[in-house]
Amino acid sequence: MKVALRNVTKHFGATTILRDVSLEVADRELFFLLGPSGCGKTTLLRLLAGFYEADAGEVWFGSQRMDGVQPHRRNAGMVFQNYALWPHLTVEQNVAYGLEVRGIPTGQRREKVMEGLRIVRMEGFADRSPNQLSGGQQQRVALARALVVEPDVLLLDEPLSNLDARLRLEMRDEIRRIHDETRITTIYVTHDQQEALSMADRMAVMRDGVIEQLGPPREVYRRPVNRFVADFIGEANWLAGRITGTEGGWSVVETTAGSFRVAAPASLRNAGTVQLGFRPEAGRFDDAGPNRLDAVIEQSTYLGDTEQYALRLGDNTRIRLVQMNPGSLRSPGERVVVSVAPEQCFLLPSDPGAS
Repeated sequence: MKVALRNVTKHFGATTILRDVSLEVADRELFFLLGPSGCGKTTLLRLLAGFYEADAGEVWFGSQRMDGVQPHRRNAGMVFQNYALWPHLTVEQNVAYGLEVRGIPTGQRREKVMEGLRIVRMEGFADRSPNQLSGGQQQRVALARALVVEPDVLLLDEPLSNLDARLRLEMRDEIRRIHDETRITTIYVTHDQQEALSMADRMAVMRDGVIEQLGPPREVYRRPVNRFVADFIGEANWLAGRITGTEGGWSVVETTAGSFRVAAPASLRNAGTVQLGFRPEAGRFDDAGPNRLDAVIEQSTYLGDTEQYALRLGDNTRIRLVQMNPGSLRSPGERVVVSVAPEQCFLLPSDPGAS
């Protein structure tokens, strides 16, 4: 089921929560809405569910306009952040609830419930009560309850936020598996960048009620359209620079920390001053690349699979570097040369208003 929002605006009193938002989610897509608290992502999800109505604009499920359609008539399954399971009902009864409301006969209902529990790998827990389950198991039951009604659209509102780190990783894989098995159009709200990057087919990064960037995770991470997106999706190092020409197919950017070769988008080739960014994991301790920076190590933090370094450049700019699978330790005060491959750099306008 394709989902579309067209010029949607939502106010709560004098506060505008969504500002002229237009968005299309493809049939069978696992789509993420990502952004900081207060950006409007949960309001948008609840608007799709029918819990809120837009003050302007249109909401479409396929060829049917949903404005004014009651939640129970939208055939959308909703999974809430707090699971919302009935504590006095068994797992089977919780999952069956939506089918009972729809008047599905008892025999058919039990068949659908067991199939839903099979999909989430909880078929052996049908007779248990929710308080006998772990957080991850409760989340699976909530998913099964949403899936058994065979929704056209599945809406997930930060479903993993109440789980510990290990369970979050486990449930990421499970939700991706369940989506791949059911192929239900799924819209997933989160503020967790790693969830979005690791699971989404596409994602929309939101701020202050608008969509800042929309695209596949790799594109959003590697080619952010502004500094907000770059700094929200992971971490970025920034150098102020000026485009001075071209060399070997690359644009030449002169910064106070050194000269860089980088691919400049057509819109910036004549911009003059720019912001040059690169991710901490893009830097390497070597002097073999075209983009070299002289630096002094100020701090190192060992995290097992990575070593994180805080570095000071010759112009006193601070940057961060992440070394994967670290071997030998580099100590504070040590002078190093860092190189960054041209394709690992990105450019943005220097105008603060463009960020």
